[in-house]
Amino acid sequence: MTDKPKIPAIELKQLQFYYLANGWQLNVPELSLRVGQHLFVRGASGSGKTTLLNLLCGITKPVSGELYVSGQALHRLSSSARDSLRAKHIGVVFQQLNLIPYLSVLDNTLLSSHFAGQNKADATVRAKVLLQRLGLESTIWHQKAAAISVGQQQRVAIARALLPKPTLLIADEPTSALDSDNRDAFMKVMLAEADSNGCTVIFVSHDQSLAQYFAYQLTMQNLALGVQPC
Repeated sequence: MTDKPKIPAIELKQLQFYYLANGWQLNVPELSLRVGQHLFVRGASGSGKTTLLNLLCGITKPVSGELYVSGQALHRLSSSARDSLRAKHIGVVFQQLNLIPYLSVLDNTLLSSHFAGQNKADATVRAKVLLQRLGLESTIWHQKAAAISVGQQQRVAIARALLPKPTLLIADEPTSALDSDNRDAFMKVMLAEADSNGCTVIFVSHDQSLAQYFAYQLTMQNLALGVQPC
């Protein structure tokens, strides 16, 4: 008896997206990531990195082509179905962070488990562990998100994304406000947590030094080459 072939974590085929207003286009001939693979995405400003991430997490729908996440055809799903898939299986750290300023650090972290339909008591225990591992002690857990530093807000955002144990983690410039020591500690915790859950990571950053944490990279200026070793 032979093993069934494993479904890729991400698979794109002839994917296209464009803005009619200015003629800007994103074309991805082919892209595939294995489950548990970690990818560093690099490219100049305006090269389409954030657009690509929005497509991968189902916020934006492609104009044409095929896009699969864990075998599910995102290009065929309705907006509500994409929202449901994202809540349960995709952790996202947005460049703008998207924390709710009047909610506490802990409540912001717990939001992802609420939308994923997880047990609140269990999620609260895990949230506290994640926050501590990311260097956010209990003294700030009940402070409003607006009252903490940008660097601390970034760590809250990654804790929120990791809390539901997603199969895919998408991070858009999550370390930009961290100093080198906190940045390196952040990377180690994020990737260790992802590895412990078999989570695939797609990480975008202008900081080329962070490529050292990844085995693979994707260059936006030459998407036709696909995923390459770092």
